Amino acid sequence: MRRFESKVAIVTGAGCVGEGWGNGRAMAVRLAEEGAKVFAVDRDLARLQETLERAGEAASSIQIHDCDVTSSASVAAMVQACVDAFGPPDILINNVGGSAAGGPIELSEEAWDGQIDLNLKSVFLTCKHVLPHMVNRKSGAVVNVASTSGLRWTGSAQVAYAATKAGVIQLSRVVAVQHAPDGIRVNSVVPGQLHTPMVEVRLAKQRAGGDVDALLASRLKRIPLGFMGDGRDTAGAALFLASDDARFVTGTEIVVDGGMTARCD
Repeated sequence: MRRFESKVAIVTGAGCVGEGWGNGRAMAVRLAEEGAKVFAVDRDLARLQETLERAGEAASSIQIHDCDVTSSASVAAMVQACVDAFGPPDILINNVGGSAAGGPIELSEEAWDGQIDLNLKSVFLTCKHVLPHMVNRKSGAVVNVASTSGLRWTGSAQVAYAATKAGVIQLSRVVAVQHAPDGIRVNSVVPGQLHTPMVEVRLAKQRAGGDVDALLASRLKRIPLGFMGDGRDTAGAALFLASDDARFVTGTEIVVDGGMTARCD
């Protein structure tokens, strides 16, 4: 399939904290495989280099760029670099984010502010600097990666992460309605408890004392389908929403969680 031939896509968080298929890496590579020119963005160029290595022949359609998506100046420079390299973006995928454990008592104010910046302000800033290009062309697709933690309790207290991911979903809905007359669609992908490299590198230490198998087992129990997806499953949903196949889809979400949020236990 070549659904994105002649399209330009920005993917933030296109690196990965470990080997394997994180959401951003999978989305960047899949877009390139389907014909897009991909401007792959991360704050760690080494992680982006690994994404290029995993892209195979599609790597020739990917250009990497380091960017702090919590800085307006950095985001503005990144968007201009994309325009200079490939032209104005047709697609924006916001995938930057991370969790911090704790409720209001345990979580520090500094950690709360950091979560707001990383998970929510980053989406605001990229939209702020990309949308004018889409408005000028009267077309565009934005896909924001949220989380099932923004919909319900998912097994651990992470109040800032949950609040910011809920914010991403509502931000997407509001921007979708505002810019529908401009021919721009805005949607969210809502991944559940996937088996991505972040689970083994970070979450196992935070929640299971480093016991990866124990964490995976506890997460698997919540999933009716009986297996955990990975970044490629998130990419499948994101690419649908970014494509012309979803031309009549805006202001909504696709939940990618194996049925987890449909359960009431």
